[in-house]
Amino acid sequence: MYVKKLWKLINTWQFLATIAVLVVVAGIVILCVFPKQVGRIIADLFTWFIAAIANPDTAVVNLKHTVLGFFPESWRPWLSHVCNFLPIVAVFPGLFALITWAERKILGRIQNRYGPNRVGPYGLLQPIADGLKMLSKEDIVPRAADKVLHFLAPIVLVVSALLVYSVLPMGRNMTPANLDVGVIAFFAIGAISEVAVFIAGWASRNKYSILGALRGVAQMISYEIPLVLSAVTVVMVVGTLSTSAIVHAQGGGHWFVFTPWGFVGFLLFFIASIAEVNRSPFDIPEAESEIIAGYHTEYSGFKFAIFFLAEYLAAIALSGLGVTLFLGGWQAPGLEWLAAWLPSWIAWVPLVIDAIFEYIPSWLWFLIKAMSLILLMIWVRGTLPRLRSDQLMGFAWKFMLPMSLINILVAGIWYKMVEGTTARWQGVGAWLLSAAILFACYWALSTFGFRQVVKKREYRDSEGKLIATA
Repeated sequence: MYVKKLWKLINTWQFLATIAVLVVVAGIVILCVFPKQVGRIIADLFTWFIAAIANPDTAVVNLKHTVLGFFPESWRPWLSHVCNFLPIVAVFPGLFALITWAERKILGRIQNRYGPNRVGPYGLLQPIADGLKMLSKEDIVPRAADKVLHFLAPIVLVVSALLVYSVLPMGRNMTPANLDVGVIAFFAIGAISEVAVFIAGWASRNKYSILGALRGVAQMISYEIPLVLSAVTVVMVVGTLSTSAIVHAQGGGHWFVFTPWGFVGFLLFFIASIAEVNRSPFDIPEAESEIIAGYHTEYSGFKFAIFFLAEYLAAIALSGLGVTLFLGGWQAPGLEWLAAWLPSWIAWVPLVIDAIFEYIPSWLWFLIKAMSLILLMIWVRGTLPRLRSDQLMGFAWKFMLPMSLINILVAGIWYKMVEGTTARWQGVGAWLLSAAILFACYWALSTFGFRQVVKKREYRDSEGKLIATA
């Protein structure tokens, strides 16, 4: 009842106007008490604003340096790390709220429904209402549960989901931790989530939770192998584990996804990413019809909300890594290569479009690409049914794994054929040969390998008569 009253108050314009008045009054008081300091801050921020309009690409980096200038020199190294991490904590959970709203609206349209449309305009404030509901619900812990591990599991999961963002290049000069082994760091930190999932099921002291946790760990380990192997092709071709160097290697529109091995690697990476975050059609660990709610059956209230948050944060992070490895990272889709193939009288068109694309901030390109992959995940969820456990595991080990290994071999062949050459015919030959090998292997695996795994299951009665198939 109190939550409904609070939300009714927040959903009124009078409440928002009151907040705005309080902010203005507080600003006036601070201006009267510290006039010189406030004047300097306003001048620096105004200078930053003018520079951001002239060059929006460097706006975020310049804002960081402007804010650090307000503090003593000895504080700045530590505050720099804080400034690197705070946007991650602030921006991506906000994107989580927006994505949950978009997913419910899109799935509603797919299923001929409206989706959220009650709270706020077009239901945009529904995530806030859901957050308030989760905060108000009682935190119930089973009597036999290991209370310490039961409390730590969601925290470990969300922390690991946030830490992987530190090695993602989200824009030009916008890598929070620019490590030489960024790709390995991403997968190493992300692997902690498997431990957190098992802890959640084990600490609940519930058979359904343990079963869901074991299913989840088995699935995550199975699909993490093709996930890592699909990234090996990029690392092998570029010759570095640095995520920033991988982005720079795709300059000029030469994205790896436009190569046969890059396209297949991207598809393998995307499919494995969906399985890693337990999203449909790979949501076996959370199969409500079979094991209630999986490893988080015994979680309620805000702890359950943290599991929900961690799942979407991991999905966004994996989308960001997919963008970094295969889709050019924060770089605009360069069209200079197209101008070289067109006649001189029309070659200026892609150059003009390329100049317009370059004005768009690099961090905005990164977000656009990552959100496009998230929307693709939502589309897949609304289209495909859930797989059976045997289908899911068979697909990972009998199709995804061998296809990932073959793709590494094809990437090596392609690299040797185009290494140190500028002849167009040799590049086209490498492209066609790689595509032919991958298509032949795909046809062989789907025809003679995996098709036997997904054959229909037969159900018979006590007399051996066929009742149904599934």
